Amino acid sequence: MPKKSTTPNRSFKVADQIQRDLTELIARELKDPRVGMVTIQAVEVTPDYAHAKVFFSVLVGDSRECEEALNQAAGFLRNGLFKRLHIHTVPTLHFQFDRTTERAADMNALIAKAVSSRAKED
Repeated sequence: MPKKSTTPNRSFKVADQIQRDLTELIARELKDPRVGMVTIQAVEVTPDYAHAKVFFSVLVGDSRECEEALNQAAGFLRNGLFKRLHIHTVPTLHFQFDRTTERAADMNALIAKAVSSRAKED
């Protein structure tokens, strides 16, 4: 019977650790004024650990400027991960603004509008 691979589980653990470490590095060590209050929503690591897509949202600030600043600081942040992660290959970071929260707020507003217009009709 072939041994079950633990690689997918390891990939999730690495992505989770990257997410936690990046949250701390951005908050404590990144001094770029374009980076406001950032929340790392998710990290997706390629199977070979060469690249990581980092999805983030911004509470305050311009999302495009923040994305640009984070991608410019990717090398600095990756270097910070080298010191924290105990893996052979630390992935190249690619930051991408996550619009999920924005879409959820828009959807909630539409639902509230529909509910209030229905209440007025009744």
